Amino acid sequence: MISSPLRSRNLPVLSFLVAVLGLACWLSLGLGASATTWSDVLDLVSGRAGSTAHAILLDVRLPRVVLAVLVGAALSGAGVVFQAVLRNPLADPYILGVSGGAALGAVLFIAFSGNADLGSPLGLPAAAFTGALLTLVLLFLARVRGRTQPVALLLVGVILNAFFSAVILFLVTAGDPAVFQNAFFYLVGRIDSLPWTVLGWMGGLVVAGLAVLHLFSHRLNLLAFGEEVAGHLGVNVERTTWMAVVGASLITAAAVAFTGLVGFVGLIVPHLVRTLFGPDHRLLLPASVLGGAAFVVMADAAARTLVAPVEMPVGVITALVGGPFFLILFLRYLRER
Repeated sequence: MISSPLRSRNLPVLSFLVAVLGLACWLSLGLGASATTWSDVLDLVSGRAGSTAHAILLDVRLPRVVLAVLVGAALSGAGVVFQAVLRNPLADPYILGVSGGAALGAVLFIAFSGNADLGSPLGLPAAAFTGALLTLVLLFLARVRGRTQPVALLLVGVILNAFFSAVILFLVTAGDPAVFQNAFFYLVGRIDSLPWTVLGWMGGLVVAGLAVLHLFSHRLNLLAFGEEVAGHLGVNVERTTWMAVVGASLITAAAVAFTGLVGFVGLIVPHLVRTLFGPDHRLLLPASVLGGAAFVVMADAAARTLVAPVEMPVGVITALVGGPFFLILFLRYLRER
């Protein structure tokens, strides 16, 4: 149970972040190539929007905003879990190779199906999700004498990422340029307007995964003291580690399957939230989920408007922000060590 002082502190923080997310969604809905603006968003809420604005907002912009919310929530929540389980402040959803495996699955689907349309309803996402699951199997084989060592997971993840990247580059280079011309946008991450049925399935998976991970918040706090201490305090370290890794990997795979590789979200947001609100995972996890959702929504809005009418992949925006952030964080980590 959460103590009353912690609960009383959580409510203002989470309420503030919900307001930030709502503001980000409203701003994003009002931005785009058409003349639909923020006042049209308010008219839509009050039922006074015209047919054109109604169609643009509900059929084009709102699904895109919902997808950005789900992706940001999934990647940020996964980043919190990976950093806790691996006890590495530089860990994010990509470090274990799960995202690379998902991307490889998607590229293999394009290569063997000859389908250059990345908007395929289920084929491409299913292939990406399968690639992520197979990566989890390889990670499971990295256990040493039946135990999972964080260092071993990190090393295997680095190796898998390098291997997956090499295979992807080979396929894209040796394949038909007409087929792979759109693969670039998937590999750097993009947010599109998906059908509501697809968003429903994805949202259910992400919400369920985050809810399960939240149940591990207290155990993640204990793991921060080390495996031995956590074991003495009643935590089944091996089972907790793998359940957390599998849950975080699955919601990462759900995000990557539909948007491609949107980098650095799981690194930037958890660190900012931890700096502002502390390391307690009972607050850190939901706060990072809300913060990550707002971050990706605004990154997608920037990708749509910075060089309009040309639209940049959202992964370019997150990389521009996350690259310098990662370098500063890495240098500070080295000084502390």
